[in-house]
Amino acid sequence: MNTASTKRMEKSKELYQKANQFTPGGVHTSIRNVEPHLIFSGAEGAYIYDADGNRYLDFQAAFGPFVLGHKHPYVTNKVKEALDRTDLYGVGTADLEIELAEKICKHVPSSESVLFCNSGSEATYHAIRLSRAVTGRKKLIKFQGCYHGWHDYVARNMLSTPDMIGKRDPGSAGMMDEAIDHTLICTFNDLEDVANTFKTNQGEIAALIVEPIPHNIGCVMPQDGFLQGLRDLCDQHGALLIFDEVITGFRHHIGGFQAVCGVTPDLTTMGKAMANGFPIAAIAGKSQYMDRFNTKPGGDVWFAGTYNGHAVGTAASIATLELMEQEPVHDHIFRLGEKMRDGLREIHQRLGIQAFVAGFGSVWTTYFLDKEPLHYTDLMDNNADVYIAYRRKLLDRGIFKMPMNLKRNHISYSHTDEDIEFTLEQSEIVLKELKEEGKLN
Repeated sequence: MNTASTKRMEKSKELYQKANQFTPGGVHTSIRNVEPHLIFSGAEGAYIYDADGNRYLDFQAAFGPFVLGHKHPYVTNKVKEALDRTDLYGVGTADLEIELAEKICKHVPSSESVLFCNSGSEATYHAIRLSRAVTGRKKLIKFQGCYHGWHDYVARNMLSTPDMIGKRDPGSAGMMDEAIDHTLICTFNDLEDVANTFKTNQGEIAALIVEPIPHNIGCVMPQDGFLQGLRDLCDQHGALLIFDEVITGFRHHIGGFQAVCGVTPDLTTMGKAMANGFPIAAIAGKSQYMDRFNTKPGGDVWFAGTYNGHAVGTAASIATLELMEQEPVHDHIFRLGEKMRDGLREIHQRLGIQAFVAGFGSVWTTYFLDKEPLHYTDLMDNNADVYIAYRRKLLDRGIFKMPMNLKRNHISYSHTDEDIEFTLEQSEIVLKELKEEGKLN
């Protein structure tokens, strides 16, 4: 592993300057522009490599798709096999589409039928449009801090500043006022707030969309009864319940987090871990709703996309789900996740550090605060400066966690016990450094 004294960045700096000549900011997704800015050139298993030849133990996992690890041979070989015989047709149905749809309907409780697209944002857009068609209503409920994509329907009140929590906080210039104002903001884990919002907007709410675990802000766990309470409120008020499982789906269970919590939504959106890093997403749900899409003759809700169901994504997703069916993928990543969380808690206690290690399954993050956060407002007490400094110091030691506030970490099937032990060792060194620098109490 490279350390702070040996890590080079000259090539990354040179290439980043070149990237800026041809691309605004040098990146193709806004959140990728972080310091230090690295140019990546390779990946395999649990590791990623930058242009200077530095190796990093990867817990970022591209925000979660790599549930098996980078370039997993089973998945990549299945993709290669598929591309040897097929690709994209733009008409009719490919055999891989049928095979994958059957698998998803077998495993995901809410999935009586499924449609494929190419990104989580597309999937949530389709789910919301469908909900409005089904109910004849316009308004939508989402939760402060949750992320459901870049489109106008949901791009508000994501990582709000403290003074904008719960207020009108659009995420972008150029958004339609009507879209912004028809999306209502509630507090996660607060059923009373949700109930009051339904009552205040009686007969106007088409759907409630929620990350069953808000991983956009790390890992805030739903409290007992909260998700079932959302199900009950949607039923009571005639609104559709949408689980955005773009992150939780397949990472926490082959059936999604809905299979863990026992609450079945009307519609589900999926992506990321669905195909171990290859591009594909999906919307699934009850047939009575899904049949409204115009992929079925007579449907009146538009669904289209040139690259929907491409062989690359469908083959990769089939392979990923096959491996989950055949091997103890979730047992392995859950065990390592618990080992990481337990190890960090022991270090914090021994060093007298005030922190809360949050997580579920293969996901974890360390909040530098003194309690379990229940919603986004609680996270305003997190020491963001320490959170980022901690991650940057780990990066210098060859451990890659996204050097941004409130970001989760992911363990893959390619990670080992030795990787977790190394990470714990380096974490303790870094935490001691932060204490010596007076940044931690």
